Amino acid sequence: MAHIKAPPAAPMTKEERQVIFASSLGTVFEWYDFYLYGSLAAVISKQFFSGVNETAAFIFALMAFAAGFAVRPFGAIIFGRLGDLVGRKYTFLVTILIMGVSTFIVGVLPNYATIGIAAPIILIVLRLLQGLALGGEYGGAATYVAEHAPHGKRGSYTSWIQTTATIGLFMSLLVILGCRTALTPAQFDEWGWRIPFLVSILLLAISVWIRLKLHESPIFTKMKEEGKTSKAPLTESFGRWGNLKIVLLALFGGTAGQAVVWYTGQFYALFFLTQTLKVDSQTANLLIAASLVIGTGGFVLFGWLSDKIGRKPIIMAGCLLACLTYFPLFKAITHYANPALETAMATSPAVVIADPSECSFQFNPVGTAKFTSSCDIAKSALVKSSVPYSNVAAPAGTVAMIKIGSVEIPAYDGKGADAKEKGAAFTKALPEALKTAGYPAKADPASIDHVMIVVLLTVLVIYVTMVYGPIAAMLVEMFPTRIRYTSLSLPYHIGNGWFGGFLPTTAFAIVAATGDIYSGLWYPIAIAGMTLVIGTLFLRETKDVDIYAD
Repeated sequence: MAHIKAPPAAPMTKEERQVIFASSLGTVFEWYDFYLYGSLAAVISKQFFSGVNETAAFIFALMAFAAGFAVRPFGAIIFGRLGDLVGRKYTFLVTILIMGVSTFIVGVLPNYATIGIAAPIILIVLRLLQGLALGGEYGGAATYVAEHAPHGKRGSYTSWIQTTATIGLFMSLLVILGCRTALTPAQFDEWGWRIPFLVSILLLAISVWIRLKLHESPIFTKMKEEGKTSKAPLTESFGRWGNLKIVLLALFGGTAGQAVVWYTGQFYALFFLTQTLKVDSQTANLLIAASLVIGTGGFVLFGWLSDKIGRKPIIMAGCLLACLTYFPLFKAITHYANPALETAMATSPAVVIADPSECSFQFNPVGTAKFTSSCDIAKSALVKSSVPYSNVAAPAGTVAMIKIGSVEIPAYDGKGADAKEKGAAFTKALPEALKTAGYPAKADPASIDHVMIVVLLTVLVIYVTMVYGPIAAMLVEMFPTRIRYTSLSLPYHIGNGWFGGFLPTTAFAIVAATGDIYSGLWYPIAIAGMTLVIGTLFLRETKDVDIYAD
């Protein structure tokens, strides 16, 4: 392909601002919808999964999970290929249409009581379509913006796309809060929950209108005029070792670590506050929101800085800081969010005495598995109560026992004939023993140091901005124009959809296995450490790559 002259490094033009804005709207959609499903999961479950038998519920849960995480890489393959064959503009116009229409239809979809089994089936189809569309959206946005950016400003320009998670979060929170405030709880649960999904049609209309006015990427246009677009982008991307090697380096030396730092800094931090430290959800959400407001500027800052000193040092520094400081940061969050729990953990640790062969690794990503051995029941109950414990092996066949101080609480076999009776006794005895030992049922609002927690959470968000701000520009610069959309989309969505998406359930399983409420952090530390080593040793710096020359 003939060399295309890069746009001059001048102040951002009106067209360039329009490119960034239009491209970012799609990722705003992604996060707006993501938070809607998360925030309204309980209501949606009642509306669409009531009356489904256990087997059908398992299938639906599995498919819903797949739509959220597992199918994103497949969407990356499908739409990445189209983007390299047809063009960036039209492909990610299609992805936003699929996303927007799917979100809107959820708002008008009749529930289970109205159309029966068709309701959850249609919901799952919509989620699958949306998951596929999401797989193509980010790669298109990143590629399109980077290919319009002047040389030396790609990090700065693409970093604006990275800020959209925060915008989507706040939009969803504001719309849901407005609906809950205007309606009674009964009205919201019956029909008011649909409003946030219906509102998305406004986002869609604005985004499509703006995107229709945009021009195709100048690099792709030139390549298409010369007849040099890829005829088989999948084969060129993944069937040839030269490029496949770069795809694997992008995944293991870039996006995997970026993903776990991203999920830890926002989603796992929220999970830790609410589930482990027992901070009420409204307070926890406000604390996370405050840290996001303070820290979000870091996306643009580190994107801009990556144009000056390089993408690699900033991303690797973020991974290194995460590895070195996650344990002290999360212990400090415990100290300032629930000091009573910290004291109880130090003075009254529990012991689980159980047959090791009965103890499972409780990895349950779709929320449908049932852990019924006495060991699993004991450990799961302690983890959910934020109680650290040590493991003591018992003879084979022994029913697990929890010991807290001098108090012994027998667990039970969840499949036994008397499971219901013993379960009731266990459920009553454990909280009483924990209360006696000083474990709080929830965090005392008066003891929460809001300022210090926001400071600590902001540090976590800054790590997120370090790894995420420059990543889009780096991925674009790693691959040639003819297969760029395809090549960068797959490692991004495997990293974020799988490595990041599995983080909460993996961390919980590690905590349940070890008895240490902080041990779940070993998962993001291990993945970030892997990325740090591989990225440092094998990734080349890309900031000076001339993407207009390939």
